[in-house]
Amino acid sequence: MEFWNNIYYHFDPVAFELFGLKVHWYGLMYVLALFSALMIAKWIVKKDNLKISDKDLDNYFIYVEIGVILGARIGYILFYDPHVSYYLTHPWQMFNPFMNGEFVGIRGMSYHGAIIGFFIGTYIFTKRHNYSFGFLMDLVALSVPLAYVFGRIGNFLNQELVGRATDSSIGIYVDGILRHPSQLYEAFLEGFVLFFIIYFYRNYKKFSGELILIYGFGYGVARFIAEFWREPDFQMGFICCDILTMGQILSTFMILVATIFYIFLRKKSLK
Repeated sequence: MEFWNNIYYHFDPVAFELFGLKVHWYGLMYVLALFSALMIAKWIVKKDNLKISDKDLDNYFIYVEIGVILGARIGYILFYDPHVSYYLTHPWQMFNPFMNGEFVGIRGMSYHGAIIGFFIGTYIFTKRHNYSFGFLMDLVALSVPLAYVFGRIGNFLNQELVGRATDSSIGIYVDGILRHPSQLYEAFLEGFVLFFIIYFYRNYKKFSGELILIYGFGYGVARFIAEFWREPDFQMGFICCDILTMGQILSTFMILVATIFYIFLRKKSLK
């Protein structure tokens, strides 16, 4: 296990350089996550004979990708960044990839912010292309979990969102401290586990939009659990009673919202 424990000392987060610009594995994983989500969606559409064309699906994912990227970045600024007032008065700096004249890329993305951007992008698409919001939501619920695994692997390769200190043999040394590889725990819980639950339940769904609500509830639970192995964001620490993190608070809110909508839509479908 020695190589695994010290894997960061043998790994370069920069995949390659292109015209002098450093391309990080994190960025490649982010692109791969978006692309794989589209491929999984097309596979599900074909397998389940869903009524949406390839052209419309491609257009939808353009809307979603723009919403996710904008939402993830803006969400990080609002939820986690200590310099939020600066960015609100200088919004163009949110997407400035240079720092002190050096290209460093865009750092800091919020999953919960990405969710908000995703919903906005989907809503705009449904209004312009006359698709059911619930139909698209259920398709996304099947497409996102496995693609999300790449995002968490990107976090791991980028040596960010590290785990809490541990004496476990599967720990990874980060700046001399042995820590849980919590990014991989999240990839398993929020990705693989959630996908198989939704995939096998899809033929039993009772109303349009049910799968996305199951996803929202399941992700909230998985993220809440995984946060116990993840180091709180250094600029925020613990939020409540030295126990809960911002990720757990946002996940709790996500669970409550999914539960309320599930009860409401379930009752509506029975009328």
